[in-house]
Amino acid sequence: MLQALNLSCYRDERVLFKDLTFTLSAGEIMQIEGENGAGKTTLLRLLTGLSRPEEGSILWKDCSIRKPCEGWPQQMIYLAHLPGIKQVLTAYENLRFYHPNATREAIYQALEEVELTGYEDTPVANFSAGQQRRVALARLWLTDATLWILDEPLTAIDKWGVKKLNEKFTEHLAQQGIIVLTTHQDLPASTQPIRKLRLSGEVE
Repeated sequence: MLQALNLSCYRDERVLFKDLTFTLSAGEIMQIEGENGAGKTTLLRLLTGLSRPEEGSILWKDCSIRKPCEGWPQQMIYLAHLPGIKQVLTAYENLRFYHPNATREAIYQALEEVELTGYEDTPVANFSAGQQRRVALARLWLTDATLWILDEPLTAIDKWGVKKLNEKFTEHLAQQGIIVLTTHQDLPASTQPIRKLRLSGEVE
């Protein structure tokens, strides 16, 4: 469903990756690995269409994401390394902003899933970094997107949060979703098999 074809990307005359090709099908998860500065976030931004590669193309269901594609980008959700939430809004208002069609009950349920019951009407400016990350992750409980692109989703959350998120990953893959993520942490075995892509272009 998701294809990267001969992607090349350069930064300050340095090659981040070249002729990178891979295909992901429904029900697959891929972890992108590499040292800091290797281009992991850059690759995620290319896959979302927020940035353009110097060479190569990205296809969603055989259609270039640079062209009008049926269901794109509605079938994709991108959670960046920073939470990407609005500080002046409450936890509830942030989720309402990103998911205007969600019911009040669904939003409250999503916040319960990330253990923020009782904080629904609290401005996120008053939250810790971990709580702000949980508000961002609550979007995964509300989205209908097939493709999840996640940059360090396990950052600043505790073991309970990692367990809940891993359960959500497993559920999404079982429903034929696709996940592409970066993380410096080991993913629990229940999300196996995990494909791993190193920026040398080798896919396991």
